[in-house]
Amino acid sequence: MKFEVHKFNWGRMNYDLIIRGGTVVDGTGKASFRADVAVTGDRIVAIGDLSSDTATREIDATGKTVSPGFVDLHTHLDAQVGWDPYMTSSSWHGVTTVLMGNCGVTFAPVVEQDREFLAEMMESVEDIPRQSILEGLPWDWETYPEYLDSVQRLKPALNVVGLVGHCAIRSQVMGDRSLSDEEPTPEELGRMADIAEESVAGGAVGFSTSRILLHVVPDGRCVPGTYAKIDEYKAIADGMNRAGGGIFQAVNDFATKAEYEFTLLREMAQHAGDVLFSGGAGDGDLRSVERMNSFFTNINDNLGRISSATQTRPGGTLMGLKQTPVVAGRVWNDMMKLPTVEERLNVLRDPVRRAELLEEGNRKGTWYDAAKIFPLGLDELPNYNVDNPKSVAVLAAEAGVTPVELIVDRLLQSEGRELYNAWFFNRNTESMEAFLQLDAVVPGLGDAGAHAGQICDADSPTFYLSYWYRNRKAVTLEKAVHQLTAKPAAVLGLVDRGTLKVGAFADINVFDPEKLQTEYPEYVHDFPGEKGRFRIKARGYAATIVNGEVVTQQGEHTGHRPGRVLREFAR
Repeated sequence: MKFEVHKFNWGRMNYDLIIRGGTVVDGTGKASFRADVAVTGDRIVAIGDLSSDTATREIDATGKTVSPGFVDLHTHLDAQVGWDPYMTSSSWHGVTTVLMGNCGVTFAPVVEQDREFLAEMMESVEDIPRQSILEGLPWDWETYPEYLDSVQRLKPALNVVGLVGHCAIRSQVMGDRSLSDEEPTPEELGRMADIAEESVAGGAVGFSTSRILLHVVPDGRCVPGTYAKIDEYKAIADGMNRAGGGIFQAVNDFATKAEYEFTLLREMAQHAGDVLFSGGAGDGDLRSVERMNSFFTNINDNLGRISSATQTRPGGTLMGLKQTPVVAGRVWNDMMKLPTVEERLNVLRDPVRRAELLEEGNRKGTWYDAAKIFPLGLDELPNYNVDNPKSVAVLAAEAGVTPVELIVDRLLQSEGRELYNAWFFNRNTESMEAFLQLDAVVPGLGDAGAHAGQICDADSPTFYLSYWYRNRKAVTLEKAVHQLTAKPAAVLGLVDRGTLKVGAFADINVFDPEKLQTEYPEYVHDFPGEKGRFRIKARGYAATIVNGEVVTQQGEHTGHRPGRVLREFAR
């Protein structure tokens, strides 16, 4: 095994921190090596044999992997950072830098009278409670650069990169007309381009938009920008280009207008230069993955750059007794209105009321196809059923009961703890594995901070390492770490982050890949107004370091919040 030494000098040195005796996986994809890593201030200053050197603090990494911090390309922590500067659950899973502002929904630009509209839209699209947003954020900004200033004043634990959202820009410029398919006037288009220019010049990494029909405001209309024409996006790209250029991030409507969406991505790769598309393999077969790879390759070879952030496992919504019931009906909804899981469980225990629930459930069925709902299990740790999965429908048939009867029995057996994972995306696990292998694809899309009571995939890096590397051996450790660090860092254009090298910022993970494990999602009431959400912890991380300071140790926060809003990017 190669042993490398990189030091400023050969004399005895004293550092702020030395991570001793670990196996360094530096993020580049090259072979791992045994070495010590030294940090002074916020930078890595030496990598090699530092046995003769001292430090104010040391971390014993014997038997552990030392890697760069993970970069998450798809979060919605834009609101949560206001009341949870530790940015959970991401900070429990080795993430040191997050990209916020995805899917077109952001809280800036905004004028005072529009704050409630943006909060209501975020609640409708991303299941972040409106009142929590209004009460939990300082709202001391109007422009997007001022929003980034505000985030920095909150002293986050992790580094933050921001996208400015189409919804906020379009609604500010066009008002209520922004919610229609009406095109902006030339003057309005110019204003949108100017706002994009101002945002990127002031630190936004780019611009995001949502085009999927499921993203709606409370009155049922699609969010601003859903029906925008390509010329509108080109004008906005022109604004970004005047400021030095930025990423175009999109969630696309491949369900109803796939051809147009592919044309949009192609045009924006050529016009903006950088495209980040959020999506996965879906239900497609291996041929569809090959077609996507050809699409990506053609763009990257001839037009610009396109990358895809994708989920690392199947999923969609967690159902049970916590927030989302398995049956959409009056009797079930009445039970879910009770304030605690214990009270809801008591309803299930009552023979009369249980019979009412079963009658409605058997008559209506589960609100999502029972053949695509998978239990997380009755054990201490969750089973995401990627290997040889058995759905609720299959398990019910084997037991000779209906799917709803099976779920009720299991909820009683687990004292209301068990959750049921509805597979909206990545339902073809063979295609998902192939998609994750593509050069243009970055594993992630955990949606941290969003769909707070419905989805809990912020453990995406931990799952990727524990399942795809350790259990399935689909990737080497070196490649898996590269996929979570240097690769997404390059997508964003991060400067001196994403690899372990002398001179780089000290964003570092120390973990045991053989012990990495995502824990069972838990439902807590820690949002402003005691609103509820899922959170998920991890096992196997000895330490996560951000800008030279330890933010988590053995899975617990240290109290340090050294994160920075990153505003300069290599383009």
